[in-house]
Amino acid sequence: MQMNNLENVLKYVDDLVTLTPIQEAILKGTYQGKKNFQIAQDFNCSESHIKKEAAKLWKKLGEELGENINKHNVSSKLAKKYRVSQFSKFGHCLQVDEGNINVCDKTLQVTDKTEVRSNSPQTENELPIIDLTEAPEINYNYERIQEINTLKEWLENKTKLITIYGLKGIGKTALILKLISEINTEFDYIIYKSLDIIPKLNKLKNNLKNIFSQCQTNPLSDVIDYFKSFRCLVIIDEVETLFKSGELAGQYLSEYQDYGKFFEQIATKNHQSTVILISQEKSPDIEILENNNNHVKTLKVEGLKESAQEILKEKGLKNEEKWNKLIAVYQGHPTWLKIISGTIEQLYNGDVTEFLNEENDLFIGDIKLYLQPHKERLSESEFKLIQWLTTQNQPVNITQISANLELSKSESGILILRRCLVEKIVIEDQFSYELNKIFKGYVAKEFD
Repeated sequence: MQMNNLENVLKYVDDLVTLTPIQEAILKGTYQGKKNFQIAQDFNCSESHIKKEAAKLWKKLGEELGENINKHNVSSKLAKKYRVSQFSKFGHCLQVDEGNINVCDKTLQVTDKTEVRSNSPQTENELPIIDLTEAPEINYNYERIQEINTLKEWLENKTKLITIYGLKGIGKTALILKLISEINTEFDYIIYKSLDIIPKLNKLKNNLKNIFSQCQTNPLSDVIDYFKSFRCLVIIDEVETLFKSGELAGQYLSEYQDYGKFFEQIATKNHQSTVILISQEKSPDIEILENNNNHVKTLKVEGLKESAQEILKEKGLKNEEKWNKLIAVYQGHPTWLKIISGTIEQLYNGDVTEFLNEENDLFIGDIKLYLQPHKERLSESEFKLIQWLTTQNQPVNITQISANLELSKSESGILILRRCLVEKIVIEDQFSYELNKIFKGYVAKEFD
């Protein structure tokens, strides 16, 4: 949204509910695609305080507008309400039709067509239903041809449960939204759900059933029944919120263990649908299912390759012959490269060569905001592994890890494989491991 439009919407909201300074910061930050921890940093307060104030704001707006408002739909809901309020000044010639808003013979596209559909009766002939109301706005759309082709193949083979995992900000959600744009006609339903607010499983299921039942004369009793009767694609994002911090990766919080049984049901029951889980870590339950079931697949999302140059091009960086080296240092991670590009632009006048000449000081900067959540989730054993790996200048094998940490090879493998902080190095069919170099630099600076 352009800044002038954002200011207009903020004024519209302020007239409705009278925003406090922190609520204005939350609303503006949400429109700009910022996470809670970034808004907290801007406002110099804790992330928990931002979440608490945000919940109050969404509730207040929802009561005023008669809508279910949350961080994922507030942009589209308010923008539409604001447009309607402006158009009403010119008379009452407003009509909603087939995903468009017609105002005084002028047609505006509505990006959230499912929201318009939900206000009118449905028939089975109106499939597919696509509900992306909780999906974030993605600021980049770089090529991931290999990953897209792999996912398309899995979908064609009727894979029932797919887990996409990778580092925070690596582009997992962007990959899936790009996939949706290319395969939307293959499904009767496509639904995106975020677990950012960690809903109980029953609430998530009821929400899904409400969407499924929009076009059904006789609604079905369970989500799995819709998966059997229709070709559904359901994306569940931020699955790591279901897992405990401070314990081994993928351990469910006690009150959310039924999610594990739900995912197992999806993987093992007879149906024609697919659920895609997006997470920062891999659950051992998923690993067991994958080892025992051909209908379960896992994809680790890595950094961008050639298309990462588009990020540097957009920033207008100089010394194009050095771009590949910069991309290699920051592992093609799109968010890290955007942060680094901004730094080079501001401090080095866009000169990549001058920035890279600072070879003895790996720049981390605001990248730490994306690394810290990974560090905070580590168990004691995982943290010991990370600390030991920071002291190693060469890749190590599983025997060295188990010997130095006094663990079995099996325990060492568990510590290594389920997070995205340790890289596998393959040399002549032999596996070695090393700590992600950027995370290694971050941990080293934290404990200087």
